[in-house]
Amino acid sequence: MQKENMIFIVEDDESIRVLLEAALKASGFSTKSFEGAEMALLEAVQKCPDAMLLDIMMKGMDGITALQMIRQNPTIKSLPVMLLTAKDTESDKVLGLDAGADDYMTKPFSVLELCARVRALVRRGAAEGTASSVREKCLCAQDLVLDCDLREVTLKGQPVELTLKEFELLKVLMENCQRVVDREQLLQQVWGYEFAGETRTLDMHIGTLRHKLGDDEPERKYIKTVRGVGYRFLLPVERMS
Repeated sequence: MQKENMIFIVEDDESIRVLLEAALKASGFSTKSFEGAEMALLEAVQKCPDAMLLDIMMKGMDGITALQMIRQNPTIKSLPVMLLTAKDTESDKVLGLDAGADDYMTKPFSVLELCARVRALVRRGAAEGTASSVREKCLCAQDLVLDCDLREVTLKGQPVELTLKEFELLKVLMENCQRVVDREQLLQQVWGYEFAGETRTLDMHIGTLRHKLGDDEPERKYIKTVRGVGYRFLLPVERMS
């Protein structure tokens, strides 16, 4: 019998916790709910779940702080995390994504869409876990080096701290260097599902990735926007062992 994937739900609103539990269980997941982030982090370290839904605005430790602690902990740093937030401004979303979120949903949300996104998170996490056991080559473009095995990026010999999705975006673009990768392909490869035409999440990730690479206008060096289509990595890329 195929095991049920375990999803941790961290939400201080009881009515929302009950709703999420019912929806995810109906979709075939096992769930465990927490009113606060502190206990969820302790249990996650003991037995890492397959994904975590994490509310931002909570009493005690807030979701952004909890997410930062997850990404700094070697045991659970690769845990797929979706932020749940009542805030829908672009700056709030960028803050969450830059802290290391794999996805976010704004309340109120569609239960069906949320379950679809959770399935995508779980699939992506499983695929990354499998890939990490295979030695891959480094991708090098002049002074930019992406180590697929160590999941590290350096620029001019200095480490660049990328979120999981920023790393995956850069990897896909470098693997397809000097050709345009359309938005739909990037969404499918990096998130594992389609946004039904909604590409703001992708564009925000590209923006934060460019900022971290120092890839600002007017002298765009690494990533070019091809309007109406997608993005292109500008430099030739060499694969190295």
